[in-house]
Amino acid sequence: MPFDDDIPTPPLVSLLHRRQNTFLNKKLKDVNLSAGLYPLLVKTYKNKGISQEELAEALHINESTVTRNLEKLEKKGLITKTPQKRKKIINVTDEGAEIAQTIMDYDDEWDNVIKKYITPDEYENFRKTLIKICEDLK
Repeated sequence: MPFDDDIPTPPLVSLLHRRQNTFLNKKLKDVNLSAGLYPLLVKTYKNKGISQEELAEALHINESTVTRNLEKLEKKGLITKTPQKRKKIINVTDEGAEIAQTIMDYDDEWDNVIKKYITPDEYENFRKTLIKICEDLK
C-alpha cells in the first residue's frame, strides 16, 4: 500500500528502523544476539581498548544502558572488561570478533537492500543527510 504524500517523517524513520531490526534479528538469531546489542560489539571490535564512557559517547546512548548491555555481552563470552585506573577498557574475544565481522557483513547486506531502491548518489545523500540531522539534533 502506498504512503500518503503528507505522512510525517517520524513514522517513516520508525518503519525503516523496525524493518532493519527485523532483518538483523533474523540474521542474528543463530548467534543469540539481538539488534540492540550488536552496535556495542561492532564498535568495540573496530575500536580495540575503548572505554565504556567512549562507547556511550560514540553510540549516543547513556552509560547505564552501555553498562547493562556490556554485561550481557560479557556473559555471552563476546567481550572482556579490564579495569584501568578509573575506567573499564572493553575488548572483544575471538568469538566476539568473529560475530562482529559477521554482523558487519549483515549491515552491508542491509545497505544493499536499501540500494536496490535508490541510485548510488541518492544513497550517499541519504546517509549524509541522516548523519547531519542526528549530529545537529544534540
